[in-house]
Amino acid sequence: MSGKVGVIVPLRVLILSLLCSPIRSFAVRSSAAFLMKTSPESNPGCASSNFSTNPRRRQLLQVGAGSLFSGLPFFGSDDNKAKAAAPSDQKKKAGGPTGEVVKIVKGMKHKRLGNSDIFVSDLGLGTQRWVSTDFNAPDRELCYEFMDEAILKRGVNLIDTAEQYPIPAGGRASEGDTERVIGNWMKDRNVPRIDVVIATKITGGTNITPRNIKKDCEESLKRLQTDYVDVYLCHWPQRYSPQSNWGQSLSYDLGYEASYRKSLGNPTSFEDLCQSMEGLIQAGKIRGWGLCNDNAYGLTACTRTAKALGTTPPCTMQGDFSILDRKSEENGVAEAASPYNENVGFMAYNTLAGGMLTGKYMDVPSAFDDTNRDRAMASLSKPRGRMDTRGWGGTLIRYRTEAAQDAIREYNKIAKANKMSLTELSLRWCKQRDLITTTLLGHTNMNQLKETLVSILRCSYYQSNCCCFFVTTLICTHYAPGYFEHKGRFTSGYYVGDR
Repeated sequence: MSGKVGVIVPLRVLILSLLCSPIRSFAVRSSAAFLMKTSPESNPGCASSNFSTNPRRRQLLQVGAGSLFSGLPFFGSDDNKAKAAAPSDQKKKAGGPTGEVVKIVKGMKHKRLGNSDIFVSDLGLGTQRWVSTDFNAPDRELCYEFMDEAILKRGVNLIDTAEQYPIPAGGRASEGDTERVIGNWMKDRNVPRIDVVIATKITGGTNITPRNIKKDCEESLKRLQTDYVDVYLCHWPQRYSPQSNWGQSLSYDLGYEASYRKSLGNPTSFEDLCQSMEGLIQAGKIRGWGLCNDNAYGLTACTRTAKALGTTPPCTMQGDFSILDRKSEENGVAEAASPYNENVGFMAYNTLAGGMLTGKYMDVPSAFDDTNRDRAMASLSKPRGRMDTRGWGGTLIRYRTEAAQDAIREYNKIAKANKMSLTELSLRWCKQRDLITTTLLGHTNMNQLKETLVSILRCSYYQSNCCCFFVTTLICTHYAPGYFEHKGRFTSGYYVGDR
């Protein structure tokens, strides 16, 4: 066989093998010359203006309310503004497997989100507490510094926000202020719109109606001072769903759903949801849409409904995920999101478990867990982080159970043995999971952001090294009250408790 034929035939076989075999990571570079199997790589709700100052409404919606492209064309028409505004390199690469590494910018990988032509960096800036009333919330100037460092200097392109942010709001901080800060920064810095991927959210629950989807999106656009947002998400499901209570319990309650529907009425249908989002896409106001704090049922119902209607399916799902909280790998979400199935991107938030995975609470427990009353009161008066505050401490108890804290101590041993911080281990572990497209992380100071950037970039360069022991280290996956409350045993770094 000639040299030319001898090369071409094996390459074809290799390409077919890589595309068709059940490989663990379906990340295929757009250039055939670099076709390869990558190593396994694998932060609640928004308000329309008439409800934005009503905390009781927010509480009601949160209590009541507990991706993904499938090969369809992303844009609905040739004159769609979002398509026209897309970078030229994105236009050439429309569609493909979620998680595909499309390009690398200043060492930061940019990956395909679902089957869309939206490419997001490995790290996204979480903005929930920006300019909020929290004791250590970043002010406007610090938020500008975060975006200057991450976006202008370090290859990050994704900002995740919501119309309800900041949380907590009140007094000097109003809902929508976080979007205003982002919009003002882009204007003040004269940042090209195509250099930033903006994801924002509409309030979930009964607020999700065709009218509010359009209205709330338009109000977000005004605050962001832009013609379009890249990804528009439902902050939590439009229906009752146990998943949308952020992990406090994962048990479905038939009786609760009945009372929910009786008191609040039937939720917006999946058909109306898909058609409303398609209307925004056709109008050039969004490029794609997605779900947040949802589950495998909601994910699949949306994608299959969109297919039946001929509308654009959601391109992403956002949920809490960390080395402590792996439920999305076990509850059907990872399977549904797989490029072999619904082909959805996944944005992970709470990857440091509310600060627990930084190690700051290992020696001295959080104010709510400390049996030393004087020390607990001192922590309340001078908090180290969210776990020491009255507002967050009660809602994040799922990260502070006995099993979770045992696991954190074991993970810290592994981190030290591998000459890295617990924070770095946690971020690197999360980044190399097959499900994860991008990791969203909030920061309160520049040192935190710089540590995050170092951790993310080191994992990009030394991926195989972090996979070899992270993948085989499974200490404690179940910890949430009302879910699995047992305390597991530790044997050679493996979790062996009953499930």
